[in-house]
Amino acid sequence: MDAVAETTETGGGFYEEPIRIIASDDVHTFVRQHGGRLYVWTVAHRSVRATITLLETATTCPNRPTLGFVRFGAGDFDLYLDSGGHGWPDELVLELKWRRQLIRAYWNNCAYLF
Repeated sequence: MDAVAETTETGGGFYEEPIRIIASDDVHTFVRQHGGRLYVWTVAHRSVRATITLLETATTCPNRPTLGFVRFGAGDFDLYLDSGGHGWPDELVLELKWRRQLIRAYWNNCAYLF
């Protein structure tokens, strides 16, 4: 499914380019059972040698300063994405990890950003 941003929480505008959102039925069911919203954001992990940026997810809005979440319609739930200034992915894959009851997000099939 391709999704186009509907609104931003930081005051307007639309993101016109579609992002392909790939989510299994399990992801849809899990998110609907937990309020119908999925938040995805970036977190930079820094060390002396390198910085790696990973994706985090939650079904409730994280209590952290953000650049602003942009809402995308993802079928029967709303996806809120904060790219952390990294632009936008062409594709966002969402997988449910049942053992830990969490959703993992993959940005253009990668678990991290360059």
